[in-house]
Parts: sequence; structure tokens; C-alpha cells
Amino acid sequence: MTQPLTVIHARTLTLDDARPEAQAVLVGGGRVLAAGSREEVGALAPRAQVLDHRDLLLTPGLAEAHIHLVTHGFSLSEVPLHGARSVAEVQARVAQRVMNTPPGTWIRGGGFLLSELGLNGYPSAALLDEVSPHHPVLLYSRDLHLSWANSAALRLAGIHDGTPDPEGGRIVRPLGCLLEHASDLVARAIPAPTEAQYLAAARAGAADLAARGYVSAHTMAFEPAEAPRALQTLAQRGELPLRVWACLPHDRLGHARALGLARTPGGLFQWGGVKFFADGALGSRTAWLHAPGFADGSGTGMPLDPPDLIADLGREAIELGLTPVTHAIGDRANTEVLNAYDRLRPHAGARGIRLRVEHAQHLRPEDVPRFRGLTASVQPIHLQADGPMIRDLMPHLEGLSYAFRSLKDAGAVLAFGSDAPVAPPEYRANFAAAITRVDDSGVRLAPGEALTELDVLHAHTRGPALAAGWIDEGIIRPGARAAFTLWDRLGGNAQALVLEG
Repeated sequence: MTQPLTVIHARTLTLDDARPEAQAVLVGGGRVLAAGSREEVGALAPRAQVLDHRDLLLTPGLAEAHIHLVTHGFSLSEVPLHGARSVAEVQARVAQRVMNTPPGTWIRGGGFLLSELGLNGYPSAALLDEVSPHHPVLLYSRDLHLSWANSAALRLAGIHDGTPDPEGGRIVRPLGCLLEHASDLVARAIPAPTEAQYLAAARAGAADLAARGYVSAHTMAFEPAEAPRALQTLAQRGELPLRVWACLPHDRLGHARALGLARTPGGLFQWGGVKFFADGALGSRTAWLHAPGFADGSGTGMPLDPPDLIADLGREAIELGLTPVTHAIGDRANTEVLNAYDRLRPHAGARGIRLRVEHAQHLRPEDVPRFRGLTASVQPIHLQADGPMIRDLMPHLEGLSYAFRSLKDAGAVLAFGSDAPVAPPEYRANFAAAITRVDDSGVRLAPGEALTELDVLHAHTRGPALAAGWIDEGIIRPGARAAFTLWDRLGGNAQALVLEG
């Protein structure tokens, strides 16, 4: 059956340098056919159906460039701890969930920051035992690099005072908190979700993004294999409302190669990247820093995947057409990733692959020019909570923290996301943080790194498309995907408009 032609009337920002603005867009078969004045487009298809949105702004569709999509779906039903300002507030929220949960059932939650709880050290299991002695509890910090468990959870995981630290992690003493890979010791004790639960979480996460106005997402691994499998199932059933670019954890690269998995463009689900972790995170004091390290004397953080491993497995990923994607927050982590990427640049260039750094959060001046040609996948929303911590813990790095303007000027492609469930996938917060640079304490962090509204729009649309190698998205021109976002004003209320073929 022939798809009808549709004309959209709206003030349109195309992000196409050949014609930056238009009044109308002609769509057919899920593709943009033309963009121009209402008269020009109307003459091309006088019998097309018309969607009149002349009171709204039309742009390329919003993209979420860094999310753990199925984990985000699960988090929508967990104990929300974003904004908790004290241990007592965490206890109250957990106690409320305990009242409505059968004894022995696991209680999960996340979103807290130690600094927002008023803590200088790590909280103990005993604090959670006070409100949940009979339910095992596991709570993740906002950055997911620290977890807080009660005694029931630790017992089920077999963790005691004599348990040795796992590789790439640390069990904090007195017991209660676990850093980096140590969290896996407790997470493995939680009954695995069923296939139906994974599908429900994938559906919930994708639906939440679509309802916010997003048309695509990059999901960043750090999830069980069942998570991307659930997204693939939704795509096969025609139930996925987003285009998804997915990453493999690097430790599954050998299996992928054996199975013949490679980059497979097309469809609404695509394998695209291989994920590495160079370090931890700021709030957990595990970001990898050059000396002098953290100002509170807690050290220089925790390196995770060695640079040589990133270079060696990154080369294998490129041979499969997949993009090396590396988490790097501390300035030392970014230096080491850039060193590894210098070894990969010729191979990536030959395959048309743009190497990615996720977060690129704290930088040395001499490393900024080295981002030329790379994707800097960044999350402005994190600036809001991190600003006070940066001034307290690493004041020497404040000037090039969240250095969006410097990265853009250096020739990096900016791609904006949220790292949900680390933070909610809220584009309004990204617009506000990137433009104003105002953090939660009301102070502007490195104001010279501010962007314009159009810069932010590009980083939330065209930037992620370029990062994924999608030449047909993030732009409105003939041949592009008919996936748009409608706004009452740029950075205001948004809704997705997807006219698939």
C-alpha cells in the first residue's frame, strides 16, 4: 500500500547549512522529501495531508546519547533517592517501601550523592538495618559507582569482615558500602529478573523517553545481556518507539566476534559500540586523577580498564565496524584514553569510525586539542550536582570541568545525554546547565564554557547522529529520517513526531 504524503507546517530549524530554516516539510515513506516555504512545498504535493503546527517549532528529533535504557526502565519502579538531603531522608523513603513489601523481598533504589546527604565518609549497613532489618536492601549512588547495602543483603551475598576486595573494587570497612566492581558481589545475590520483567523494563524505559520527545537513544552496556535482547525483541515485534544504538561490554567482544556480530545499520535496533571504563566517578572518589588528586586527601582515584586493553580490544572492535566507547571522568583517565586512542585513530579513520569518550568531565589544557575528530559524549545535567563537589574536591580542575565550549572549539562532536538512571533523561536540565552553567548551589561553574541554544540543539540531535554514524538523522533535508521534535519554544515543552514508512 502506498504511504500518503504529509506536509508539516511549522517554523523549522533544519540544522542543514544549505537551508537552516524552513516553513514546511514534505514527508513520504518515512523520509523527508523536501523542506522549504509553504508555497514551494505545497506545489510539490498539492493533495498531501497537512499537519498544521504553525504555532510550534519543528526540529530534528531529540536524541539521548548516553543512557542505560533497560536499567532506566527498572529504576522507574525502584525507591527514588534523587534529591535526598540526609541519611534520615533515605531511611524514611526505604521505610515507606518496607511497609508495602513482603518480608524477605529485595528493596532496590538509587540516586543519592554522599555530599548531598551531608556525609564526609561512607555510611554503614547499620543505618539501613534500623529501618529494614528483614528486607535485603541495595541502594546505588547517582553515578552507579558506589552501592550501599544493609546487613541482610551482605549476608545473602556472603560478605563479611574477612571478605577480600575483588579486582577493580573495594569493600568499605566498617561494612555497608561497596565501590566499583565490589557492588557486583551483592547484585549477583539478587534473583535475576525474568524475561517478562526485562521486556517490561525495556518497554517502560523506551516509552518514558518517547513521551519526553526523544526519537533515538544510545544505550551504554553496563547491563546484563538480557537487556539489549529485550530491546531487540521489542524492535522485532514493532513495539520499539525509538531508534536504538547499543554497546557491548568489552568482555563480550570475543563472543560477538565468534558469532559474527558486526555493525549492522538499519532497523530500529543496531549494535554500534564496545564499552570500556577507564575509571570510576567523582562522587565516589574513584575518578582517576593526575597528582595532586582529591583535595580532601582521599587519593587519586581508581583506574579500571588498562589503556593497553582499550587499545588492543579497541582495534578488534574497529575491525568489526564497531566504535570504541570509553568512560573517562578524571583528568588522568582522559589523558590515558587519548593516548590509547592515538594508537587507534588510523584504524578508525580507515573504517569511517569516530572514536568516543563518554563524560570527558575533567581535563588538562594540553589534552583539549587532542579531542579533535572525536565524539565527546557529555551530560550537562551532572554539572548541577557536581559543581559544589568540584570546588571542594578538585578546585585546580574547575576551569576545564564540563568544558563544552573548549571541546567544541577543538573540533570534537558534542553528543548530549543524561546517563539515566544516574540522572533523569531531562533535556530541559541539559539546556539550562549548558547555557547558564549554574549549579545546585547557585554558582556558575566555568562560565566561559557556556553554549548557545543552537549549540545545545545540535548536541541533542545532530551530534548523537554523527556519533552513531547515522547520516540520515539529526537533520531535516531530503533523505533524512522523518523523526522530529515539536517544541513550544526551544528547550521548553517537547513532543516527538515520527512519521515512519
